[in-house]
Amino acid sequence: MDVKLNPSQDDLPLMANTSHMLVKHYVLDLDVEFENHVIEGTIVLFLESKNRLERGSSCSEKTFPFQSNNVHEFETPEPCHTSVRSTRTFSSKVEHNFAIYGTSGKDTSEKDGTHDNWEQASGTSGSECCSGTGNLGNQEFSLVLDCCDLSVLKVEEVDVAAVLGIEIFTKCPQFTVVPEELRNHIVHELVNMPADHWREQLNYFAQCSQAPGCGDLLFVVDPWSLQIRKTGVQTAADFPHAIRIWYRTNSEGRSVMWTTDQSGRPCVYTMGSPINNRALFPCQEPPVAMSTWQATVQAAASFVVLMSGENSAKPTQLPEGSLSWCYYVTMPMPASTLTIAVGSWAEMELEACSSCDQEVERCFSLVFVLPRCGSICSHMEYPCRFQNVSATTQDIIPHRVFAPVCIREICQKNLLQLIAPCLSAAHSVLGTHPFSRLDILIVPANFPSLGMASPHLIFLSQSTLTGRHLCGTRLCHEIAHSWFGLAIGALDWTEEWLSEGFATHLEDVFWAKTQQLAPLEAQEQQELRACLRWHRLQDEVCNSAEEMQVLRPNKEKTGHVTDSGASVIKHGLNPEKTFMQVHYLKGYFLLRFLAKSFGDETYFSFLRKFVHKFHGQLILSQDFLQMLLESIPEEKRFDLSVENIFQDWLESSGIPKLLPDQLVLLLERLLAQKTLHPRTLQSLQQIYLLPTQDAEVRHRWCELIVKHRYTAAYGQVESFLLEDQAMGIYLYGELMVSEDFQQQQLAHRCFTLTKEQMDRASAQVVAEMLF
Repeated sequence: MDVKLNPSQDDLPLMANTSHMLVKHYVLDLDVEFENHVIEGTIVLFLESKNRLERGSSCSEKTFPFQSNNVHEFETPEPCHTSVRSTRTFSSKVEHNFAIYGTSGKDTSEKDGTHDNWEQASGTSGSECCSGTGNLGNQEFSLVLDCCDLSVLKVEEVDVAAVLGIEIFTKCPQFTVVPEELRNHIVHELVNMPADHWREQLNYFAQCSQAPGCGDLLFVVDPWSLQIRKTGVQTAADFPHAIRIWYRTNSEGRSVMWTTDQSGRPCVYTMGSPINNRALFPCQEPPVAMSTWQATVQAAASFVVLMSGENSAKPTQLPEGSLSWCYYVTMPMPASTLTIAVGSWAEMELEACSSCDQEVERCFSLVFVLPRCGSICSHMEYPCRFQNVSATTQDIIPHRVFAPVCIREICQKNLLQLIAPCLSAAHSVLGTHPFSRLDILIVPANFPSLGMASPHLIFLSQSTLTGRHLCGTRLCHEIAHSWFGLAIGALDWTEEWLSEGFATHLEDVFWAKTQQLAPLEAQEQQELRACLRWHRLQDEVCNSAEEMQVLRPNKEKTGHVTDSGASVIKHGLNPEKTFMQVHYLKGYFLLRFLAKSFGDETYFSFLRKFVHKFHGQLILSQDFLQMLLESIPEEKRFDLSVENIFQDWLESSGIPKLLPDQLVLLLERLLAQKTLHPRTLQSLQQIYLLPTQDAEVRHRWCELIVKHRYTAAYGQVESFLLEDQAMGIYLYGELMVSEDFQQQQLAHRCFTLTKEQMDRASAQVVAEMLF
C-alpha cells in the first residue's frame, strides 16, 4: 500500500484501492444462524478497472438484442434457472431469485479472523506482494477491500463465461479468445448494460453469481482489510473482474448487533457502526465506490428479513423449512448504506381501508410505467425516479411499519397516522422522492440512537413512540435523509454536516407542514426549537475538544485520497464522536442563517434545483455553497463567499459569529413581519447576543422591541436612546406613533434626560415628535 495507517488511533482507515478498481455490483447469498450468532455465505463482486472506466470501451449497444422500451412493472425479476457447463466447485441450494451458495472449504481462519495463505502458496510475505497500484514493475496487483471482524474461508475467480446464453456479451469486434480477457469483457459489458434493461441485468448478475469457480485466488486478511491477488497478474485491467468470497461474520463483529426484541425474541440488525458494513461483508467502504446490489438472505421460517431494497420482498419456502428473502437495488450507492434486520417482526397496519389499499396498489403500479420526462440527470445511468413523470408527482410512496407485536398499540397510536403526511410534506418541499418505497422498523431498546435512515428502510427507536411530537420530528429527520445523506452523499465522510445539518434543518420545515401550521405559528415553533438547539450547541462547545467541533477538518485537503484511493476518516473511531451533535447543530445554524439571509422562498426554491442537479451523486461543501451563491444576484449576497463561510462556519471551532451586516439584514427581514411572539424575540436576543452587538444592529433590534411591544427589553431601548443619541432620533417617533402609554412615557423620560446635551436641530425634531 502507498499509505501507512495506524488503527490504534481514533481515525478510521478506508483501505480499499478504489483508484484502480471499483466494485460495480454485489451479489450476496447469506444464511442467518441465530444459534451461533453468525451470518455466513458468499459474496460475488463484479468489478471494473479504472483504466477501462476511463476508456468507456463498452460495445453494449451493438450486443444487446433486447427490445428497448421504458415500460416496466414494479416487481422482482423472474426466477432465474442457471445452466452452466461445469459445476466443479459449484453447489446451488435452491432455484429461485438470486440462488444461495453452499461452501465447500473448511474454515482455516485463526481466532482473530485473519487467514494468510500467501506465504504458504507462494513463499512470499504479504507485505512484499500486496501492491495497491495498477502496475508497479514486476509486483503483482492486489485488490484491497475493507474488511474487519470476518473469517474469510476462500476466494476464487468466477467463470462467468460458463453461463448458458452469455454469448450475447461476446460479439464485440475487438473480442479475443483469451479466456481471462473473455471473462473480463463479459463483466464489462454486463455492468454497462443500459438502465432500461435493469431487469435483464439483475437476472444476468444472478446467473453469473452461480457460475462455477475457475481458480482459487491468494488472499490475506489483516485487521482492516482483505487483500486478494492472482499469481502473475500485475495490473488492475488483467485482474479477474468477477470474484467469489466465502466468509462468515464474527459473533462479536462490530457491524451487526445480535440481541432480543421487546418481546424477548432473538433478532439481529446492522447498527450504524462507526466501521460501517466491513464486518458484515468485504466491500469497498469509500463513498466514491458507488455500486448496486442484490441479496438472498435465508433464515428460519419464524423470522422476517428486512433490507435496503427497491422491492417489497416476498419469502420463498425452502425444502428444509426455512424461508428465503430476495432484495435488489438498481441505484448506485456506497456500500455503507446497505442495511439489514432479521427478527420476529410483525407488520403494523391501520384499520382496513379499501381506499387506502387502492392507493398503495396504485403507487406500486406507477413506478417505471410512464415514459420518462424531458429533463436530464447528471448522475451515472440508472432507472431514476426523477426521470419518471408518475414518480415526480407521487407525494406519498408505499410504506410499511414493522415491530414486535407487543408494541402494536402504541405504533398505531403515535406512528402509523403520521407517515403519509410526513412523506407528503417532504415532497412538497423537495419534490421527487428518490426511493420508490419505505419500510420502517421499530428496533430493540439497545439501538444507540433515535433513528437511522438507509435506502428504503428506516430504523426508529422505541423512545420516539412516546409522544406525537418526538415521533413526528424524528420521522421527518430520517425522511429528509432520503435526499441528503442517501440520494446526495458526502464525497468526504468528514463533511458529515452535509447529511445531518440538512436533515436537522429540514425536519422543522417538514414537521410544520405536516401539522399544517400557519406561517406565523410555524415561525414561532421553529424559533423556539432554534433557541433550544443553541443552548445545546453552547453546552457541547464548552464540553468538547476544539478539534471535534470543526465541520471541515481536512480543510483544503477535503476529498483528497492517496494514489491507491485509501484515506482516513478523522476521529471516525473516537467513541465520543458518536454522541456529539456539533455536525447536526452547527450545520443546522449555517443553513438557517443562509435561508434567513436570502429569504425562505428563494432558499427552498434553490434547494429543489440543487436536489435535481446533484441527486445520485457525491458532493463537497463547495458544490452546495458555490451553486447557492451563484444563484443569488451579487448585490444581494451581502459579501458572503465560499471562502468566508469556510472560515467562519466550517473550518473553525466554536460557535460562529454573524457579521453585523448579516444581522442587520436578518432584523430588517423580521421587521417586515406583522407580529412576532415574545418567545421569538427572546430567542433572537439569546441566539445572536443582540445587546452586545454594534449600534447599527442594536438600532434594528430596538425597532423590533418597539414594534412588537416587547416590554422585557424596554430597558435596552432606554439605554440606546441615552448612549447612542446620534442614531436614536427616529426611535422617538416609533415610540410615539405606537400610542402606547408605557412607550410614550419612556420617550419623554429619555428626552428629559438628554435634551440639554442635544444639538439644537436634533432637540427641535424630537420635541416636535413628542409634543
